[in-house]
Amino acid sequence: MRKNEIDMTSGNLFKKILIFAVPLIFSGILQLLYNAADLIVCGIFGSNNATAAISSTNSLINLIVTLFMGLSVGANVLMARAFGANSKEKGQRIVYTAMIFSVIVGIVIGIFGFSFSHYFLELMGSPDDTIELSTTYLRIYFIGLPFSMIYNFGASILRATGDTKRPFIYLSLAGLFNVLFNLLFVIVFHLDVAGVALATIIAQAISAVLVLRCMFKSTGFFEFKLKDLKMFKKEALEIAKVGLPAGLQGVIFSLSNVLIQSSINGLGTDVMGGNGAAGSLEGFIYVAMNAVAQACVAFVSANYGAKNKDNIKKSIIYSATIVVIMNFVVGALVLLLQDQLLSLYVHTDAALNAGKERLQIITVTYFLCGLMDTFAYALRGMGKSILPTIVSLLGACGLRILWIMFVFPIEIFHNIQGLAISYPLSWAITASVHLIFVFIIFKKIKFIKLEYSV
Repeated sequence: MRKNEIDMTSGNLFKKILIFAVPLIFSGILQLLYNAADLIVCGIFGSNNATAAISSTNSLINLIVTLFMGLSVGANVLMARAFGANSKEKGQRIVYTAMIFSVIVGIVIGIFGFSFSHYFLELMGSPDDTIELSTTYLRIYFIGLPFSMIYNFGASILRATGDTKRPFIYLSLAGLFNVLFNLLFVIVFHLDVAGVALATIIAQAISAVLVLRCMFKSTGFFEFKLKDLKMFKKEALEIAKVGLPAGLQGVIFSLSNVLIQSSINGLGTDVMGGNGAAGSLEGFIYVAMNAVAQACVAFVSANYGAKNKDNIKKSIIYSATIVVIMNFVVGALVLLLQDQLLSLYVHTDAALNAGKERLQIITVTYFLCGLMDTFAYALRGMGKSILPTIVSLLGACGLRILWIMFVFPIEIFHNIQGLAISYPLSWAITASVHLIFVFIIFKKIKFIKLEYSV
């Protein structure tokens, strides 16, 4: 076991899950700071509608990117399982296949997103006073998408072997450059939203180069050599089988968020700005909980590979407990400082009030989202990838669509609070169904042979 690798199949799993998750939390925070820095710098130094323009792109970016980012989840699950079973040959094939995937996916989505940015924003009903700025931001963002994919796939491979520290260090350096270039491009060169988009893709390129350098130097569970780089059909199909349903689940949530964003766009620019600011702050709570969910899938997968059923159970229980604690600690802090934090993004009373109205609903119920993710990731770690996708389709996306169609038009609910309520309702229902299936699947585990089922 190398110094950067964590043994996920023995010892104090509660402590190891925390050790695994903490660098992931900070990594997620840094990735959020990319966007937060964009919003803050543009809000202070940019044009009047810059903040609203960037805010309105978030749900669309997540919708398109999340589908293919699920493939990195597939790579993580398979690599963790190989790591738990100490199957180095299998791990080596997964590494090469996953990194080829990252390049192909990044280029394909980048071209697609760049080509259809304006069209998608029109479909979402983006206001005339922000749509051109939003289009500029999106197009530049998608140009740099291959760098983001390379980093995320590479980081998922490292994390599957218990190495969460180095991806965090690389993202820290990239985040620092992101802020510096934001200030340079917006204040000195007056590039507005184009400047913050350029700063983001430069930072992503830096993180991609660093993670590749780390993989080339690896001498632990896997090695990475260009001369041996090739796509392995079996591993590609396995990654797709686990990853695409994970991506589809993300798309399901993003799709419902796009519909909600479209409804918010109809409430005016101030509400758009306040909603975007609140969403950015909520993201910090989410990444803390999601980091634990990612730890859960790594530990469950590793112990599935090691055929340790008792540790699978412990991994799920410990992860769910930590998720709830994370929500109440970070959520309480955000709620306590909501006025000061929101004022970093928006500066009108209407926008500030809209942001507070959303925060006061989401922050106290966000643990439901964390539990939903944790149980869904646990199912994937136990080999069930399509099942949580189906549950999410019915429980989350379906309910939100019905809410927007039938409840939101009612006058008392036709506001930002009326839209925000749909989140905890969908989280609670979906998490409950996921938990039921976790009990069922766990009882059926026999470890006769290792294979994915749906």
